[in-house]
Amino acid sequence: MRRIRASAAIAAAVLVVSVPALAAEGASPADVFDRLQSMAGTWNVTAEQVAGEPEGEGGPLEAVHEFRLSAGGTVVMEVMGAGTDHEMINMFHMDGDDLVLTHYCAGGNQPTMKLDREMLAQGKTHFAFTGGTNLEAEADHHIHAATLDWKDDGTVVADWSAWGGGEEVGVMRFELTRAE
Repeated sequence: MRRIRASAAIAAAVLVVSVPALAAEGASPADVFDRLQSMAGTWNVTAEQVAGEPEGEGGPLEAVHEFRLSAGGTVVMEVMGAGTDHEMINMFHMDGDDLVLTHYCAGGNQPTMKLDREMLAQGKTHFAFTGGTNLEAEADHHIHAATLDWKDDGTVVADWSAWGGGEEVGVMRFELTRAE
C-alpha cells in the first residue's frame, strides 16, 4: 500500500459532511456527532488531490484511517494515515451545543473549526475555520474546511480544503470504506 505523501497542509482545512437524512429531520450538531461516533473502527482510504497544484507523485494514494471514541465517548478521534510519516489526528467534540473539530497537522499547526448550522440546514455539515495554534491564518498553510458525505453504500467521501496566503490552495479528497 502506498503511503500518503501529500502535503500536511492539503490534509487539514474544511470539513463539510452531507447528511441529507439528518437535515430532513432537523439535524442538530449532536446528531452529526452521533454519526461521527458510528464511524468507530478502521477504514481503508484512497486519497487524491482534486484541486490546486499536485504534490508528490500525483495520482491516488492509499492509507488507513482509524476512528475511536475517547474520554468516555465524549470525543471522536480520527487518526489519518495511521502509521505513516504524515499521520495526523482529528478530534471532534461537543462544546455546549456546538460541534468542534481540531486538526492536529503533520505541518505542526492545529486549526480549529466549528460546525456551520446554516450549512447543516441545507443538508451539509460544514466545519468552518475559527482559529488555531501555531499558525497565522492569512499567511500559513493550514486546513480551513472539509466535506464529509456519507453515501448509501457505506462509503464516506471527505474533501479537505487547504489555505495558504489567505486563499484556498488545494483540496484533497479522501474516500473511506470500512475495513472488513
